[in-house]
Amino acid sequence: MTESDRRGTEVAIQHGIPFWVAGFPLLMLVGLLGANVWCFQDPVGGPNQIALLAAAALAALLGRLFGFSYVQAIAGITISIQAAIPAMLILLVIGALAGTWMVSGVVPAMIYYGLMILAPSYFLVATVVICAIVSLATGSSWSTIATVGVALLGIGEALDMSAAMTAGAIISGAYFGDKLSPLSDTTNLAAAMAGADLFTHIRHMLWTTVPSILITLLIFACLSSGSGQATVYIAQANALSDALAEKFVITPWLFLVPLTVLLMVALKINALAALIVGTGLGGVFAIAFQPEVLQTIAGGQPAESVIGRTAQVYRALMMTMGQGFALSSDNPAMNDLIGASGMAGMLNTLWLVISAMCFGGVMEASGMLAALTRPIIASAKSDGGLIASTAAVCGFFNFTASDQYLAIVVPGRMFRQTYRDQCLAPENLSRTLEDSATVTSVLVPWNTCGAAQSGVLGVAVLAFAPYCFFNLISPLMTVLFGYWRIAVTPAPTVSEKA
Repeated sequence: MTESDRRGTEVAIQHGIPFWVAGFPLLMLVGLLGANVWCFQDPVGGPNQIALLAAAALAALLGRLFGFSYVQAIAGITISIQAAIPAMLILLVIGALAGTWMVSGVVPAMIYYGLMILAPSYFLVATVVICAIVSLATGSSWSTIATVGVALLGIGEALDMSAAMTAGAIISGAYFGDKLSPLSDTTNLAAAMAGADLFTHIRHMLWTTVPSILITLLIFACLSSGSGQATVYIAQANALSDALAEKFVITPWLFLVPLTVLLMVALKINALAALIVGTGLGGVFAIAFQPEVLQTIAGGQPAESVIGRTAQVYRALMMTMGQGFALSSDNPAMNDLIGASGMAGMLNTLWLVISAMCFGGVMEASGMLAALTRPIIASAKSDGGLIASTAAVCGFFNFTASDQYLAIVVPGRMFRQTYRDQCLAPENLSRTLEDSATVTSVLVPWNTCGAAQSGVLGVAVLAFAPYCFFNLISPLMTVLFGYWRIAVTPAPTVSEKA
């Protein structure tokens, strides 16, 4: 038993909290989350946060009966939130970065050039690739599915493709891009819960994510059937490309912005610093390439004086980074796709993180988390067993809590210390959270993700789930890599940290 195991056991023994008592807050949380899904269409906007705080209050009250004081509860919450502050700062900066990359034309350029690779004879493969590119650029699988995905579904129907099969290709590509995008809230959340560096987490995911998407593409290549209706297929893509080119100046020079950020990441520069530089460059390129877009966002006519024009640019950039923006055109798909919510769009996620830290802090400080995880940890006799247990718990929360955020947050808090105790680097946990929590949420009909994508695409979850090959393969891949000890990174030693 490690020193940390002894400390957790001592806390649990000191407070005398048995396993069945420690399970009450968790049962209450699952029950409230289920009620939220039943009563609310978007429980992430508040009800889930309240559920977490209510469960934290119950944990504190139960702990009080066993000698766990109010002061200890507040101390646990404080330590927990303090550990998440760097991740919360990154989330805020990413909100601003998403705005400047959108208004500068960086994201529209990615979408524009991505649409060029559509191939009528390989529709399903092209669908996966297009959705992956758009989702990687925007950091949102939901936006990708609701815009480009809906358009591709219509094209597939025109080409007499199975709607369920097309939906599976759309979702596979969208979730691949979402997982690897530094703009994605779930990517940042998984890294934060595990205590991993954001870009280290993304690089570590490549080991399991790339084989999963390659197998997915191979399967869809076998399932694809050519179609003579190439004109219908290409017309849809051209319509969106033309709408993008009408609003934005599209040029390869815009890719200097993401390439600079990637270079900083390759040089192992701090993630927050790299994202701040990327945000600033996005603003500079917006001024250089998209002055008309900035003027539209500022909501005024061209100013005559230098001071007036400067004020317009300043106003537009501040709005873009702070509260976001939206543009309108004659193309509905572009209207839904081109826009940003800025830092304000991250506030619900930040609220969720803070609430989750309150719940996790009380559960951990009281020894309840140790009491709950000991039986699971005891059954995991190897690193592979621990990774498989983590994946199973993530799947359990997707089925019971019905929300991908909670399927990341709660297991992340449960297993974080265990991975440390087994001398595993935090990116092993963060990768497992993404491979098993993020991607499987859409496969559950009553999960918010499954319900949302089914409603958007008009295809039942149980119909498209068998074709979401990437989402099905990813959790299996992470478990296999764990048991085979492929890319299972040990925790750095003291000398390596220095």
